[in-house]
Amino acid sequence: MKEREDALLSEAVPLLLEWYRLCRRELPWRENTEFYRVWISEIMLQQTRVEAVKGYFLRFVERFPSVEALAAADEEEVLKAWEGLGYYSRARNLHRAAKQMAKEGIPQDYAGVRALPGVGDYTAGAICSIACHLPCPAVDGNVLRVLTRLFASPVKIDGAKARKEFEARLKEVYPPEAGEFCQALMELGALVCLPNGAPLCGQCPWRALCRAHAAGEETKYPVRGEKKERRIETQFVYVLRCGERYALVKREGTGLLAGLWQFPCYQTEQVFAPVLATMRAKHVFTHVEWHMTGILAEVPRETPSFMWATKEEIKTKYALPSAFRPFAVWLE
Repeated sequence: MKEREDALLSEAVPLLLEWYRLCRRELPWRENTEFYRVWISEIMLQQTRVEAVKGYFLRFVERFPSVEALAAADEEEVLKAWEGLGYYSRARNLHRAAKQMAKEGIPQDYAGVRALPGVGDYTAGAICSIACHLPCPAVDGNVLRVLTRLFASPVKIDGAKARKEFEARLKEVYPPEAGEFCQALMELGALVCLPNGAPLCGQCPWRALCRAHAAGEETKYPVRGEKKERRIETQFVYVLRCGERYALVKREGTGLLAGLWQFPCYQTEQVFAPVLATMRAKHVFTHVEWHMTGILAEVPRETPSFMWATKEEIKTKYALPSAFRPFAVWLE
């Protein structure tokens, strides 16, 4: 059985590379695959769509064009450049890793890349394949979907076992064009072997090899475990204005949105008067969903329990998480 599957995958590799060279997207981080740019792009692409990342990537590498420039920057400046991308721990880890590399040099092997702050197995594999030309598989949800359909594999993709299994299979067939092969697998999942029952099998270079397609069971794969429902939380967000300045607070250093600036936010309603306007918004995190009521209020004096900033300072200096940005319309 294993021999047949290895043979199938070996036959699939050159077909995929040929398709990728003809059909790949032009993306800004593909123009130059030196380590710094690949690393920045892979961190940004964690849990974020390609289209959302393009502009951020170009602005970020223009502002911080090298490891040394990023290492020398102030953390608030880095967070501000990241504003709107979410998962801000990624930006902090980038900053920490840049400082580490500025002192110790850029790692040249998988172990060194994997040891960088914020880099997991998938990201390390992608960086090593694309930037270092090493045969290091990068297996994420897209790649698991492609491979489970190719093999018609019933393995549940939620756990580490499935990733390890497919990483081992890929290592045995990795071609010399490591970077192209890694990106080709990602590209096939992004453009053709789509999720949610909508694969474009007629455009797939593997349609003659794919066991799921041969059985007419493409939508049966991948197999997942039972999904947990998100927890719902109620939040009251207060945009407090005193003259030309607004109240901000810094979140605690651990947990959700750790260490970021935000408008004062409570799980129970507070009393601030006079209230000038209200609005509702919703923000979805991975495991929790916030149902928010925003309240714009005028206060008579600046209290020391808050940090006070002008709207221009908030726009240019302080990174406001996406969850709170709907209420920033009141700063216009």
